[in-house]
Amino acid sequence: MADVHNSDLLQLTGIPIQKDACLVLVKTEWNAAIVDELEKGCRAKLIALGVSEWMIHTVTVPGAVEIPFAIKRYWKKTAKKKRPDAFVALGCVVRGDTPHFDYVCRAVTDGVLYLNLDLPVPVIFGVLTVDHEEQANERIGGKHGHKGEEAAVTALKMIAFNQSL
Repeated sequence: MADVHNSDLLQLTGIPIQKDACLVLVKTEWNAAIVDELEKGCRAKLIALGVSEWMIHTVTVPGAVEIPFAIKRYWKKTAKKKRPDAFVALGCVVRGDTPHFDYVCRAVTDGVLYLNLDLPVPVIFGVLTVDHEEQANERIGGKHGHKGEEAAVTALKMIAFNQSL
């Protein structure tokens, strides 16, 4: 099982402060209580790590399948001088009794992968794919850490990586 405690992800050594980094958080309306906590953790971590609060923007879409579309449109419709340095996709897909879960997870995963290959800025995958709500709660500050905070750290590391090239 993936566990942040077996990772160096939260080691922040060598990450330059990204005060003027612009980040767009794209979150879903589905499973709003969980997703709002992901956003709250992501935002708080970014601010704690030096990102100016006014440089963090949130866009809300109905569901996870719509995340890639929103990111691509945001990128295309934003003036070049105001384009974000990274996007963070935030959502929560809970398994149900039908194969719908598999289709939604595949669509959002493939969409984010495509965007990472197509856009010149990173798109961070902060979408929980869980069997039940208890697993989601374990990932917003429970025994599996806070995936919103992890997405924030990943975004800053990827911005630094992108700028270093």
